[in-house]
This record gives sequence, structure tokens and C-alpha cells, in this order.
Amino acid sequence: MDDLRELYQQVILDHQRKPRNFRAIEGAERSADGFNPLCGDRIHVDLRVAGDGRIEDVAFTGSGCAICTASASMMTESMRGKNETEAETLFEGFHHLLTSDEPPTDARDASGLGKLAVFAGVREFPVRVKCATLPWHTLHAALRGRNQPVSTE
Repeated sequence: MDDLRELYQQVILDHQRKPRNFRAIEGAERSADGFNPLCGDRIHVDLRVAGDGRIEDVAFTGSGCAICTASASMMTESMRGKNETEAETLFEGFHHLLTSDEPPTDARDASGLGKLAVFAGVREFPVRVKCATLPWHTLHAALRGRNQPVSTE
């Protein structure tokens, strides 16, 4: 368990210090804003979706805590090239990993999540779950074309 905790910390800090895809997308077809009033995280997600429904480009801007920023960074990396059904499946898997009352098991919870499985450690800090899931809910809203800001409250 200590190895997993150390990996979790290393990955979170790496993505927080050097977030991937931290930029606006010029001419984004879809976008959404999210806000976590408890922590103060603010995030904006831009998407460019191809005619076949594949996510060609995904990026984020905003300010947030280390967990929010790392989650957004890793989310953008994992979503590029996915179609909307695959993106929805990944969203649901990530959300289940962080919010399920069932104890996490490596085989079940890591299935299909790849590197995102390091966020299983967030479950130990329930107040931080909203930080990790805010970018995902914001992406979900952008995919669905919702114009209303997303809030974790």
C-alpha cells in the first residue's frame, strides 16, 4: 500500500507541476466551465470533436489545487482520440473509482483506467474527491453541450 501511495503522490505532483494540455483551444466546438466552491478550483475545458465523434483535441485552463490540476491533466491525456461512447465509459469508470462505497480492488477498479488508477488514493480523503472529479464533470458537460457552469455543490 505504501508503494501505491508513493506512486500516487509522484504522479499527482508531476501533473500539478507540469500540467499537460494546459491551454485554450482556438475554435473549440464545445466547452464548459466548472467550479468547486469548497476548494476554490475553477476549470474551463475546451474540446474539438471530429465529424465521426472522436475527440481530436482536449485542453483545460483555470486554477485549482494539485489534485484538480493533476486530474485535469491526466484526463486530457486519456481522452484524446476517444469517441463519445468511450469517453463516457472512461468518465463512469473514473467516477466509480472515486465515489463507490465498495472497497477498491486493483483488478476491478484499475480495469480500463490505466494510469488514472492512481487516483484511487483520493478515496482516502473524501473532501478531495470533488477536486479530482471536477474536471471530469466539466468535460462531461462540454461533451453534452451544456452551457451552464458545473459545480461540485
